[in-house]
Amino acid sequence: MMWPGWSFRPSPDRPGLWVAVPTVDSGRVQSLIDTIAAHLEAFPRIAATPDGARRAAVAILVAPNRGEPAYALTRRALRMRRGAGQYALPGGKAEPGEDAVGAAIRETTEELGVVLPREAALGLLDDFVTLSGFVVTPVVLWSPAPLALRPDPVEVGAAWMVPLRELDHPRAPRWMARPGGGAPIPRMPARGRWINPPTAAWLYQFREVALHGRWTRVADVGQPAWTAR
Repeated sequence: MMWPGWSFRPSPDRPGLWVAVPTVDSGRVQSLIDTIAAHLEAFPRIAATPDGARRAAVAILVAPNRGEPAYALTRRALRMRRGAGQYALPGGKAEPGEDAVGAAIRETTEELGVVLPREAALGLLDDFVTLSGFVVTPVVLWSPAPLALRPDPVEVGAAWMVPLRELDHPRAPRWMARPGGGAPIPRMPARGRWINPPTAAWLYQFREVALHGRWTRVADVGQPAWTAR
């Protein structure tokens, strides 16, 4: 019997047993990726160029997972000097002579063991200045094949593929007052939790711009004070 949306494969750990796994609707996923690429190409992104800026990049890495498109999310290792235990996108400081795409791809390889070519880059979102003093460029990457994440335990405590549909939670973003005043803080849903900027800001702009074609800026959103550490 053929079940729509499912296929059967040998179990990797139980010989003789076949397991049902969801299949990927390749046509639907490719249509989404084409839409994302078109939105990013049309988006009039803003580059930040403050004097003496420290450059960094993060990857919004999209790939099919369990039958639907998803993005890679990590939680920083607790031993990290900066951002320990925080939810984060793969990324980090750019090396000398390295552009944002190169930095995002390299960091994705180092943190998650995922190797991608430069052609995997679909486009860029706005530069974002963090409280820690970095100018971060979000780079949207695409893998047509499902990914096996292999987190580096030195930098990454855990990593998951999160369905893109979670970004369209009806209450997202959840705007929180910033203690002491200032711009409100947007929080975005991920794995049953509400995560903070800067990661939430990048995911919010990705949802608005890449998924829905709504030109939304996040440069002036609030950031929790503790993210400066």
